[in-house]
Amino acid sequence: MTIKELMTGKTPSADFEGWVTNDDMVLAVDISGTAGTKIDDFVVAQMGVAGLDAQMNPITQDKQYIRAGQSTTKTGTQRTFKVTGDRYIGDEFQDYCFKPDIKYGVGQSVQVPYVYFCILNGKGEKGVASIIVNSDGSGNSGENSAVDIDVKKAGAMPVEYTYTAAAGQ
Repeated sequence: MTIKELMTGKTPSADFEGWVTNDDMVLAVDISGTAGTKIDDFVVAQMGVAGLDAQMNPITQDKQYIRAGQSTTKTGTQRTFKVTGDRYIGDEFQDYCFKPDIKYGVGQSVQVPYVYFCILNGKGEKGVASIIVNSDGSGNSGENSAVDIDVKKAGAMPVEYTYTAAAGQ
C-alpha cells in the first residue's frame, strides 16, 4: 500500500488537537531505488505489522566537574523504528525488506528515504534510514511466522515534513 492509497479520503487537519493512537502514525519508505520518487509512492509499513515502536535514542556524554558535580551533555539522537509483527507475503514493505540484497546488504545498499507522520494533522519528519532485518520469520509450530525489522536513521538529521494531498508530494 502506498501513502497515496492510504490517504485517499483522509484529510489531515493542521489544527487537530486530541489523543493520538499508534494506528494514527504512518511509517513509509521509498523502495523504488529511483531518485525523485514522489512521497505519495512510498510504501507503508502496515500489513502484518503489530508493533511500530518509534524511539528517540539520545546519545549523551557524562562528565564530573570540580565543585559542579555530574553534568550530562546530549551529543546526538539515533531515531529508530522497531517494526514487529507477522510475515505477510505479498506486502510490498515486507517483501522488499526480506529480499536477499536487503536482509544481507550493507552500507548504502540498505538505505532508503522515509517519512513518518500523523494521519490526524499530517505533521512528522522525513529522512534516510537503514533497513536492518533481525528476524525474517520465527515462532513455534502452529503459530504465525514472526518478523522483526529495525529502520534506523542514517546520515543527516531528519527534517520537518507535513503531508498535504494538494502538494502532489
